[in-house]
Amino acid sequence: RGTAHAYCVTSALNSGASSPAAGIAIAVMSSFINGSTFVLQKKGILRAQDRGGSYLADVVWWVGTLAMVVGQIGNFLAYNVAPAVIVTPLGALGVLFGALLASWILKEHLNILGKLGCVLCCCGSVVLIIHAPKAEAVISRAELEERLSDPVFVVFGLLVLLVLLVLIIRIAPAHGTSNIMVYVSICSLLGSFTVPSSKGLGLVARDVFGPGPPSGRALALFVGLLGVLAVSILTQFFFINKALERFSSNTFEAIYYVTFTSTVILASALLFKEWTALTLTDSLAMMCALATVCVGVVLGQTQASSSFNLMRELNRQNRYARI
Repeated sequence: RGTAHAYCVTSALNSGASSPAAGIAIAVMSSFINGSTFVLQKKGILRAQDRGGSYLADVVWWVGTLAMVVGQIGNFLAYNVAPAVIVTPLGALGVLFGALLASWILKEHLNILGKLGCVLCCCGSVVLIIHAPKAEAVISRAELEERLSDPVFVVFGLLVLLVLLVLIIRIAPAHGTSNIMVYVSICSLLGSFTVPSSKGLGLVARDVFGPGPPSGRALALFVGLLGVLAVSILTQFFFINKALERFSSNTFEAIYYVTFTSTVILASALLFKEWTALTLTDSLAMMCALATVCVGVVLGQTQASSSFNLMRELNRQNRYARI
C-alpha cells in the first residue's frame, strides 16, 4: 500500500512537470506559510526572554516551527513541478506577508516605504511568473546524475562547502552575534544544497517508488540526496534561530531573502541549466523582475525596521523628558 501511495505521488509530480502552473500555485501558498515562520519564532523567542526561560518551551515558537515544516513540504512539491528559477523568487510574497504579520504581532511599524516595497515585490513576482521557463531542463534520473558529475557544478559545490566550514567553525563563534551577515551567509549558502536536493529527490523518487524493484544506483542516490537535504535544513534551522535571537526579524528576512535567492538561482543555473529554455527577452525580463523584487524586499523590510527603531528611541527620549 505504501508503494502504491508513493507511486501516486510521483505520478502527480510527473504530470505537473509539463506545466509550471501547479508549482506556482503551491509556491505562492508555501510563501505565505513561510512568511509567518520568522515572525512566530521571533515572538516565541521574545516571550521566552521575558520569562527568562528557553524558547523551546514556548508554544508560539513551536507553531512557527510547524509552519516552517509545512512550508518546506510545500516548497519540495513546488520545486518538483516547476523550475527552481521561478519558485525561489516567489518567496518574496512570503516576505510581504511576514512584514504585514510583523507589524501586527511584533509591532514593527510598516511605514509608506515598507508598503511601497510590498508593491514592488508583487509587481516583480508577476513579471517573473509571466516570463518563467515553461519546461523543465532535467526530467530524468539519468540526466540528473550527468549534471551532478559536471565539473563546473562539482567545483562550485566544493567551494561552497569549504566556505561553509570556515564560516561555521571559525567565523561564526567569533563574529556571529555582532555581524548579521555571518548567519545570513551560512543559511543562504546552504540553499545551494537544499533546493537542488529537493528537486533531485523528486526525480529519483520516480525510480525508487515506481513499479518494480529500484536499482541500487537509484536507491543510493535517493538516500544521499535525502541526507544532504536533512543536514542542510537542520543546519539552516539552527542558525536562523540564532540570528533571530540577536537581530530584527525584518532585517534578517530582507537580507536573507536576497542572498538566499541569488545563491539558489546560481546553483540551479549550474546544475539544472533552466535558463537555457529562455529567450533573450525572457531572460532580461526575469533579471529585471528579480532586481525589482530584491529592491522591494530590502526597501520594505529594512526601512520598516529602521522606522520602528527610530520610533522606539523617540518614545524612550520622551519618557525621559517627562521625568
